[in-house]
Amino acid sequence: MRGVVKRYGAATVLDRVDLAVAEHQVVAVIGASGSGKSTLLRCVDLLEDIDDGQLLLDGVDVSDPRLGAAATAAAQRRMAIVFQTFNLFPHMTAWENVALAPRVVHGLPAGQARQRAGDLLRRVGLDRFADAYPDRLSGGQQQRVAIARALAVRPRLLLLDEITSALDPELVGEVLTIVREVARDGMTILMATHEMGFAKQVADVVCFLDGGRVLEAGPPEQVLGDPEHERTRAFLARVIAAGRLG
Repeated sequence: MRGVVKRYGAATVLDRVDLAVAEHQVVAVIGASGSGKSTLLRCVDLLEDIDDGQLLLDGVDVSDPRLGAAATAAAQRRMAIVFQTFNLFPHMTAWENVALAPRVVHGLPAGQARQRAGDLLRRVGLDRFADAYPDRLSGGQQQRVAIARALAVRPRLLLLDEITSALDPELVGEVLTIVREVARDGMTILMATHEMGFAKQVADVVCFLDGGRVLEAGPPEQVLGDPEHERTRAFLARVIAAGRLG
């Protein structure tokens, strides 16, 4: 992201954001509610048009409107996003949810798509629930299916938008364990999170977003342990008081 600006009417939600994610790197974006974290991820995934700046994927500005809809769709096929809510198709089983995009969007033959879905459900510990519909799964299980669905398209970049915020506390750990394993395998990840302890464990870089601006970025031990900016220190003090630093 180079100088990215996003406005909704008179409100500037992202204000000249500069942010880089290297291959195989995990970058965690932290900040208070309303700081722009979710909007940032939606802009990266081209779900929102930006008002200024550039979004570069492998050196190509995929936000350039002159590239056209086909180029935008091609860029989106190289990324995958997991939202706060699971957004599974309720009329499809777990394996059907996971197999859909590889088959329909990426043209994978049905048999191979099902095989890939089965392998991924096994990876996230849900192979015995492959034929279950979402309403038969817990929130943590649904979110693990959503992660498997994102991984099924073999994305260049995996985007995670506060993926534990809708879960009961006892279900958070099972989802974070899967993300930790995916990160360990070398997946390139950009995630917005309020789980500071988790960010400290898995992220290569932590960015503090405040009022739509990146106020501070660096290694987790520096940003979370010895922040330079007063606003970062104030935010982390509130996090510690809430017991979320870990």
